[in-house]
Amino acid sequence: MLNRFKKTVAIASLAAMSAGSVFASDEEFTFKIVSTAGDADSPQGKSITMWAERMSELSDGRITGQTFFQGELGGQQEVYDQMLRGNVDMLLEVPQTSYDERIGVMNLPYLVSTWEEANEAFSEGGWIEEIVNPLLADTGVKWFGAYPEGFGGVATAGGYATNYEDAKNLNMKVRAQTFFPIPQTINAMGFQAVPIDWNEVYTSIQTGVVSGDSGNVIYWDYEYFGDVLDYFVATQHRFNFSGVMMSNEVWNSLDMEDQAIVSQAAQEVIDKQFAEARAEDEKWIKTAQENGMEYIVPTDEEIGSWAKVVREQVWGEAEAVITTEIMDKVRASAPAFE
Repeated sequence: MLNRFKKTVAIASLAAMSAGSVFASDEEFTFKIVSTAGDADSPQGKSITMWAERMSELSDGRITGQTFFQGELGGQQEVYDQMLRGNVDMLLEVPQTSYDERIGVMNLPYLVSTWEEANEAFSEGGWIEEIVNPLLADTGVKWFGAYPEGFGGVATAGGYATNYEDAKNLNMKVRAQTFFPIPQTINAMGFQAVPIDWNEVYTSIQTGVVSGDSGNVIYWDYEYFGDVLDYFVATQHRFNFSGVMMSNEVWNSLDMEDQAIVSQAAQEVIDKQFAEARAEDEKWIKTAQENGMEYIVPTDEEIGSWAKVVREQVWGEAEAVITTEIMDKVRASAPAFE
């Protein structure tokens, strides 16, 4: 948190210095800002609205944002592609691995087991951030930071599993996000992963193509699919996050003052989410339970057994994709699961 605070202070000071300069920018911008995950009232929706509002406030209305939610401009991969092509300016989204599969290191299963470990890994100056920042920059992404949500689980209808053996015996198909190593992780846990884009998940569950969703915090599974799902198992296999980012080409086209404004507004969004994400997750766990979704916590032994099997298999597969050099850094930094 201290590093993020220092960064925000430095950005604010730069903006203040620039504002008093005779060289202060007078160019006007309206940036397209997208989050594909939720509607305007979702946490992500509110956050991109905040980003737009803070840029406007810091620039006296000179820099504004046009916000797009859920599937308005397409799915995750589509809007990510559009950002790198310059058709979308800013995203609150999971970084896609299609331009560099090494970015998938952020999505490795069982990287961390507690909120404290997650903060150390994903916050400003954290060991995950230090690995991925240069990779993202090389693909054309200006990365402001991770936007934490909480630990993902597996939400299902008709049955549930709290360990590898149960998952295997259930022979259950569950939706997985489409990029490495998400489907590989779900398969290694004993389920059958079916890669499906976010906008098609509800229909896929409703029509029986899959029996549930995997990898999300409970907010998404309760709020968006709660009427077709019965159980949420807190598998903790993935720490969920999005990324606050923008096109590096657009970023580099801005002068110093405008970069300071955009960056400060982005950092305020990130700091707010780091401060509030855990309580937000706990609120939705309680809300889901009160409204009929059963919330199941596997034992420490079950989580440890799952983590051992999944780490061995998926982390091993990751050597060829993410590289041995990066995986050595992961093994040196990631905490042990008992």
